[in-house]
Amino acid sequence: MLTGNNPYERYRQTQIQTAGQLDLIIMMYDGAIRFINQAKKALADKEFIPANKAMQRAQDIIDELNISLNPEAGEIATNLRNLYVFINQRLIQANVKKDEKILDEVLQLLTTLRSSWTGLQASRKPAAVQK
Repeated sequence: MLTGNNPYERYRQTQIQTAGQLDLIIMMYDGAIRFINQAKKALADKEFIPANKAMQRAQDIIDELNISLNPEAGEIATNLRNLYVFINQRLIQANVKKDEKILDEVLQLLTTLRSSWTGLQASRKPAAVQK
């Protein structure tokens, strides 16, 4: 259901509704990375309430990624679950300590994971047909 008159919001809603599973996972990583960057900026500006909210939103995304794991995927799902739990713990520590260095650590992990998902996505797309 599309809501609001904001064209960007309508576009985002349509994009989400029509995305494939890998696209959604990558969008979630993008969101978590965006919120962590917002939190870093807010911490640097000593704006602790917006930093807290941004970190909580990143945690919500990591929780959703964790919940959506398929346990039947075996070791990969177990390893991802452990990483997501670790990332959430680090986000909590960063929030409590107001520590940008911890956020940098989490960003590096998320960026690496995102890169792996985009690599998987690229390997599943058919090669362009040459004439």
